Amino acid sequence: MSKNNIHFEISERKVLLRILDILSVLLVLYAVGYVFNFDYFKLSADNWSWPIVLSIYLTLFATVFELYDLQKSSRFEVVVKNVILTSSVTVLFYLLTPYYTPNLPSNRMQILYFFLSVNVALLVWRYGYICLIAVPRFYKRVLLIAHQDDLHEIVEALQNSDPNYKIVAFLDTAEHLGVVDLPADLEQTTTKEISSLVWELNISEIVVGTRMTDGVTAELNRKLVKLLERGVPIRAFTHVYEALTYRIPVQHVERDFYRFFPFSRSNHNKLYLSFSRLLDVVLSIVGLLIGSLLLPIILIGNLLGNRGPLLYYQTRVGRNGEHFKLYKLRSMVKDAEKNGAQFAQKKDSRITKFGKFLRRSRFDEFPQFVNVLKGDMSIIGPRPERPEFVCKLIEKIPFYEVRHLVKPGITGWAQVNADYGSSEDDALEKLQYDLYYIKHRSLFLDISIVMKTLSTIIFYRGQ
Repeated sequence: MSKNNIHFEISERKVLLRILDILSVLLVLYAVGYVFNFDYFKLSADNWSWPIVLSIYLTLFATVFELYDLQKSSRFEVVVKNVILTSSVTVLFYLLTPYYTPNLPSNRMQILYFFLSVNVALLVWRYGYICLIAVPRFYKRVLLIAHQDDLHEIVEALQNSDPNYKIVAFLDTAEHLGVVDLPADLEQTTTKEISSLVWELNISEIVVGTRMTDGVTAELNRKLVKLLERGVPIRAFTHVYEALTYRIPVQHVERDFYRFFPFSRSNHNKLYLSFSRLLDVVLSIVGLLIGSLLLPIILIGNLLGNRGPLLYYQTRVGRNGEHFKLYKLRSMVKDAEKNGAQFAQKKDSRITKFGKFLRRSRFDEFPQFVNVLKGDMSIIGPRPERPEFVCKLIEKIPFYEVRHLVKPGITGWAQVNADYGSSEDDALEKLQYDLYYIKHRSLFLDISIVMKTLSTIIFYRGQ
């Protein structure tokens, strides 16, 4: 390419944030220790492991408090809050694990300097990231090839997923070119002009949002091959969408779905499945113990705010379409569905005041640990839906029944990324996340879901 456009991939940004978070904190601590002669921050033969332990804590809690969410990392007012939360919990855990960290210093002022140093390091570096890296010169500039009817949907889907992914040009594959209502700052091109426009606009990538048999002419195909030979990346929209949103765009996938869903080997890996079951049992026992400690508070709240039975159960669809009874703490009024099954809505009038607390805190899910121990569910997986809704959704949403290939879960990829499912559109979005999980299922993804679930609980985002 005659021009080199500087940009970061979404994964590269997250790696950059993690590495420089650690480096900035360690460098500031070293400088403070050197200037003030603090022994708590010095490396020695007896005190060599503290940077490793601190880095692990910092990365773990920064993930929980969403410092690696690219949308939120570009807004300083959000970063300030999350940095303070991250540094506070990181320092607290660091101080409370003296077996892995240095003994507490005799001069307690070092602890205050420790906390302030972590905050200053993260805030200064993150402010620099927002001013210097999260700026237009590092945007990925994209040319989209698609049908005009799909233009707005594709642009909105991609740019809402990554604020640094900018579609700046559009080529319409409609047979009869007409007037297209282009979004702001989007330039339309033709097959003849595509090559010159790529260099003129410094295009980083071309995204093809239509099938090769649907609008991609022989002339356009030759142009794309020439651009590919000259180093311009060309990717299918389905692949880009999946990489940016961590969802499968089922509405753009053909009926031969098995070509697009090379499902994770973990779905049949006995080692992974055995470890997953062990994790289910251990976490369920821990969850039930925590639930038993909170039971007195829940009983009082139910007596005052719910006025009725504490527990209730519903029939849900599990693995391979089999039905089972799911247990929950009641959060709605009695006879909430006397007129038939219906999706819960935001600000649903059927939800009691105490029920709202149970849902927001996720405490209403505690009884489902019994379902996990029984083997009906797993800790992580697609949320089980009711048979009445499943029958309708299978008819209206392609590949909906594919989510029943694995056990349903208490939490899942859709639960930590999507809004509460209160309509068929929400069900489609959740299915996209569920299929992504089934496709990429792994220990690393499971850990990521656990971290995001903790964030949901801490920030009180349950519904």
